[in-house]
Amino acid sequence: AMEAPVQRHRARYKSPGGPPWRETYRRRCLERLRSSRAKLLDRYRQAGDGACGPAPGALLVQEVMEQEWQELRDSLPGLRGEEPMEQMLEDPDELAVLEEIQQELILQEQSVIEEYERSLRFDEECLNAMLEGLDATDRLICPVCRKNNLTVQTHLVCCQCGLYISTQDMTEGKLRSLLESTLTEHSQRCFHSPEFTVTSGMEEETSLLMSCPV
Repeated sequence: AMEAPVQRHRARYKSPGGPPWRETYRRRCLERLRSSRAKLLDRYRQAGDGACGPAPGALLVQEVMEQEWQELRDSLPGLRGEEPMEQMLEDPDELAVLEEIQQELILQEQSVIEEYERSLRFDEECLNAMLEGLDATDRLICPVCRKNNLTVQTHLVCCQCGLYISTQDMTEGKLRSLLESTLTEHSQRCFHSPEFTVTSGMEEETSLLMSCPV
């Protein structure tokens, strides 16, 4: 007699689609994880400071699942007042659903981290190419396109990519020194590669701007 309520409780979740809350919970977990991209990458950077080896897994997944479970339990009449997530894990059917959602979230999280790592590698390669150009005595690589050599004259700095800046008493040595000191100053505070663009306003002269997406 004591087992009858438990059997009825489990029978509710044996429909082909799984528990009735499954899709809502899965969708909300995925949305919360996507909206927490910046937080995830910040945790990944903190976890990776000074460490080597594979990327840490599930940095946000458990937190996302617990937060969404709390909100779902409070919003759906069928779940209001039931056990917290950790107690629900005693039910094999519900455990299977939660594990399946957890694995999907972990894959999503790893995908974001892998995309970020690819971006970092690309930035590092571009920065290395730029620094190699700065170190060379016979050429100065354009910081905007990172491909062509700059033409540096007394009153002009230009590149085939379209960079065209009026200057005063400029030399390759001065420009190289300015770029090196600016890149060095930035690298002491941030490991992300900066970007260079050419900006100009209605009443301002064209100038070279260094910015950092982080």
